[in-house]
Amino acid sequence: MRSRKILPAILALGAMSIVARAQQPTTVSEVVDKVVRQEQAEVELLRQYSPLVETYIQNLRADKQLGAVPDGDKYFLGRAELAKGVDLEPLEHETGMKQKVLGEFAGFFSTEFVPRGFLQMIFLDTNGFDRQHYKIEYERREFLGEVRCLVFDVDPLPKAGKGRFVGRIWVEDQDFHIVRINGAYGGSSMTSHYFNFDSWRVNAGKNQWLPAFVFSEQGSVRDEQTRRMRFKAFRAQTRLWGYNIGRVQGEQELSKILVEGLNPANDQSEGANDNSPFQAERAWARQAEENVMERLERQGLIAPRGEVDKVLETVINNLEVTNNLDIQPEVRCRVLMTSTLESFTIGHTIVLSRGLIDVLPDEASLAAILAHELGHVVLGHRMDTQFAFFDSVRFNEKETFRHFDFARTPEEEEAAKQKGNELLNNSPYKEQSSTAQLFLQTLKNRAKEIPNLISPHLGDRVSTSLTIVAAVSSAQPSAAEAKPAAANGIAALPLGGRIKVDPWNDQLRMLKSKPAGILAESEKRPFELTPFVLYLTRQGEHPSAEAPGAVAAKADSETKP
Repeated sequence: MRSRKILPAILALGAMSIVARAQQPTTVSEVVDKVVRQEQAEVELLRQYSPLVETYIQNLRADKQLGAVPDGDKYFLGRAELAKGVDLEPLEHETGMKQKVLGEFAGFFSTEFVPRGFLQMIFLDTNGFDRQHYKIEYERREFLGEVRCLVFDVDPLPKAGKGRFVGRIWVEDQDFHIVRINGAYGGSSMTSHYFNFDSWRVNAGKNQWLPAFVFSEQGSVRDEQTRRMRFKAFRAQTRLWGYNIGRVQGEQELSKILVEGLNPANDQSEGANDNSPFQAERAWARQAEENVMERLERQGLIAPRGEVDKVLETVINNLEVTNNLDIQPEVRCRVLMTSTLESFTIGHTIVLSRGLIDVLPDEASLAAILAHELGHVVLGHRMDTQFAFFDSVRFNEKETFRHFDFARTPEEEEAAKQKGNELLNNSPYKEQSSTAQLFLQTLKNRAKEIPNLISPHLGDRVSTSLTIVAAVSSAQPSAAEAKPAAANGIAALPLGGRIKVDPWNDQLRMLKSKPAGILAESEKRPFELTPFVLYLTRQGEHPSAEAPGAVAAKADSETKP
């Protein structure tokens, strides 16, 4: 039934793309009409999707040296039901969005605001964006990455009502999709409050621009008005991903198998070996491991295999080679999609969270984390093989974090710490362990201010494994401890410092950015939130040179309405 409802919107959107390319508007008024219609079609198109949504909030307090530092945090992970508007389903039964995201803020916000939460910020106006309620003025032309955009200022008309958007929008100039929204919803009061936000959409090909990243910031640690409003200054990041997870992967794989099936198979029975009991045990454990990984990937919690996995596996290979290890089955690495800082093993698969990889300052610190997890593998710390039965990985999505638990006993953690220390001492990373120890010390110093960031979903709390790096540096403890962070460069990166996420298919890529140069101490922001500034591109095509009669060329010279 849902597909029948959204089909007209999809057809209309496709038709708009063809018409837009064939008949470019020639006045600002015509452009605005195109933008309004495209945004209305976009809202309808998004109703077919149920992406994962993660919101992480850091409260801020004043610091004499750094200006502002974290002072408590909130975290939420759930699935957006866009068919119902801005509805969110938490992945945990016992904690609703109101308590999980807003915590102490919940009593301050009205019931109207809370269920919409930060997800509302992916839309310009959930009540409807049209010229009857808004004044839309063209400002200039601007590039966001490789995408040429038209910039408009947007203001609600008198008596437009509460919750209307006020701010600025960026519109790509080929099909007139809004790709960036910067501003706030109007109509705040002492019982309900709307926050400033900067919302970005990314291109997924096929004339689709999907909401993916939202940065929000409100108040100042030195602002009297913030204190009068009875809430702390804060920063927040909202990330959406998994739009296409579970939609086409199975069909694509089946098609590939059917095509391959046209080729005759070779009988290799003479060279095949039966499994010994030892091999059967390994195969059974591997089956359990693969069942879990497949389930988590289908939910969008584990990223598909890609280049980041290969980076991690290169470090694992370095540790194995220098320690003369030949581990069977081979050790694999995967990435958990969340911002929380955690690492764990699922059989012979080592999992690191995206957030943890983001904040690690260098390869030596990464090696310290991986060596600890490799220690679990070398010592044969097993996972529960009940997951080799396929029925055991079929359950309600909300039960995921109850159903899967890969935490280790204190005895196993201590043994893995010792083994990880041994592996690192035999590796090239031994000489670079001071940065890993500095990372540990900084994390310890910040742990009380960011408890939700270091609280894992599937493994042990980060505090349990803090001894990983301490063990690495035990041979030379005084050097790194004696030097402050400023003398040693960057102790830890802000969130988002390493990995770029494709919200359509969950593919991860290493971030490619220019060196930042010399940073002031207040700019380093370890484990902190920073704004999103994206380099937008179009999937599967290259930006064209400016065409004669392009919309922006006409609009630049036209008088603003």
